[in-house]
Amino acid sequence: MYTIVGNPRNRSLRVMWALEEMGQDWSMELVGPQTERMLAVNATGKAPVLLVDGEPVADSVAIVTFLADRHGALTFPAGTLERARQDAAVQFCVDELEGACWTAAKNEFIHPEDKRSPVKPTCAYEFELAQKRLERMLGKGPWVMGETFTIADILIAHTLSWGERMFQWPLTEKLAAYKDRAMSRPALGAAMAKGKAAMEAAA
Repeated sequence: MYTIVGNPRNRSLRVMWALEEMGQDWSMELVGPQTERMLAVNATGKAPVLLVDGEPVADSVAIVTFLADRHGALTFPAGTLERARQDAAVQFCVDELEGACWTAAKNEFIHPEDKRSPVKPTCAYEFELAQKRLERMLGKGPWVMGETFTIADILIAHTLSWGERMFQWPLTEKLAAYKDRAMSRPALGAAMAKGKAAMEAAA
């Protein structure tokens, strides 16, 4: 049994989704970022954190990579060319897709008002440019790594949804179909249902 410290409404959903894809049991401890409890398990105060036998693992990308390696699922083996390409796709997601979303979010509602910059149009352009590059990476698909669904798809689909939902940045037809294909997977539906139940129980 794993424990996720976080909230289904943030990047904790990536971990929830991955665990469901892997058929692993998990529970959620609903904790907000930068709270005393979150700081106790993650010095950065960011969500999510995964508790593994009581020991914390921080950062959604690090967590899903750890889980994939530990359970031999949603990943190619370390040291293979396929794994190198998978890792490159993950890094692309963090740098180009998530970077645009995170910068926009920080300057829209996270930073103090006197520290914010009007960068949203630039972020929207970066997100659009990243989509053009992602379309070339995706090729004929259906997934970033061809026929194999991996953690890269979880991270990319979640980030595409983040940009579309939070900032109303449009997706290309090809990437909208890719995102919908990924987010219609039963494991995500199960993760979201469990997250909703956890939030209702805590209300």
